[in-house]
Amino acid sequence: MFDLDLWREIFQSINKNRTRSLLSGFTVAFAILLFTILFGIANGLKNTFKQAFVDDADNAIFIRTGRTTKASKGLQAGRRIQFKNEDFNYVKDEFENDIEYITARLYRNVNASYQGEQNTYDLRAVHPDHQYLEKTIIQEGRYINFNDLQNHSKVVVIGRLVEADLFSKTTAIGKYINLSGIPYKVIGVFADDGGDDEERRLYIPITTAQYLYGNNDYIDEINLTYNQDLNFDQAIALGNSITTKLKNRFGVSVSDQRAIRVWNTAEGTKQIDVMTSSLTVIILVIGLGTLIAGIVGISNIMIFIVKERTKEIGIRKALGASPRSIVSIILIESMIITAIAGYVGLLIGVVVIEIAGPSLEDYFITNPGVDNSLVFGATLTLIIAGAIAGYLPAKKASQIKPIIALRND
Repeated sequence: MFDLDLWREIFQSINKNRTRSLLSGFTVAFAILLFTILFGIANGLKNTFKQAFVDDADNAIFIRTGRTTKASKGLQAGRRIQFKNEDFNYVKDEFENDIEYITARLYRNVNASYQGEQNTYDLRAVHPDHQYLEKTIIQEGRYINFNDLQNHSKVVVIGRLVEADLFSKTTAIGKYINLSGIPYKVIGVFADDGGDDEERRLYIPITTAQYLYGNNDYIDEINLTYNQDLNFDQAIALGNSITTKLKNRFGVSVSDQRAIRVWNTAEGTKQIDVMTSSLTVIILVIGLGTLIAGIVGISNIMIFIVKERTKEIGIRKALGASPRSIVSIILIESMIITAIAGYVGLLIGVVVIEIAGPSLEDYFITNPGVDNSLVFGATLTLIIAGAIAGYLPAKKASQIKPIIALRND
């Protein structure tokens, strides 16, 4: 049953001993404040790493070509390696079981115009799977499909900002835009988390581009995502196998690093995972050290508080108070101070992170923040530690005979 007198007495004790209460609370608040800021910074660093893949699939492999730098198999250095459709099909068939999505790319720069509005944009000719590698978000209409490839359809998917540039007074879907003299029907409008540059791009079927811009089967790049069931080491091994087989296919030296370049996100993701795991462990150790310091601080203060109140305890016992009620008063008072101080420390920590957040971006810390449940858990740990620290001396003091307690100096 709720004892109003007990609670009134507790708050009166806190009010009368403000210095003692403030010292007790400061230890807890400072520990939670540091704990909040440390984990906020750690989460900010993790967010920075994640943003590196915000507009691309995080299980992607990009295969690009260049010129050979070394002679190999009777072939001279300086050869330009050129991918064709047959190379795309080779990779697709050879590694079928390990591939999730795959697309080729062709790059062009085009002048786009519609009813007097015009601008220059990057154009990418791709396969339908490209949508998933680029994390393209279709806002209106649809993306390129396999029928478009088979029919060499002159259709285009435009970025949100392209629509804003050229179709400010109407919607783009179903309209025809002129791309460097060739009309294309707009079948979709997309958004991309990668930012303005990504949303000022155009996508057309790769077969259409090959037919219209050269009448050949050349491609500039092969991109794919590996099966997500593969772990990092298996994904890295897949990338290495692709590199080896393509170099062998084109007669490129094994040590030639420029002729065929494979960038595997698994390698970067693995490094980031190791870094974030190490960072988490470091922050956790520092955070636990901070909490331990807080626990030691609140424990020492609790021992001092109980010793200081020995005479008070003697008077209470002389007036008939039970040992249980004496212990309860001390523990509840300690828990209230710790809980309030912990909340204040959390609040200050969150405010500091919010204020400092924008300036921390210069140090690769993006949107720093902390999970409230983690901080509440830390605060609860301090409350329990304070209660345990106070219970033992309070229990011992409550068992002292009143006459001895009243004589204590």
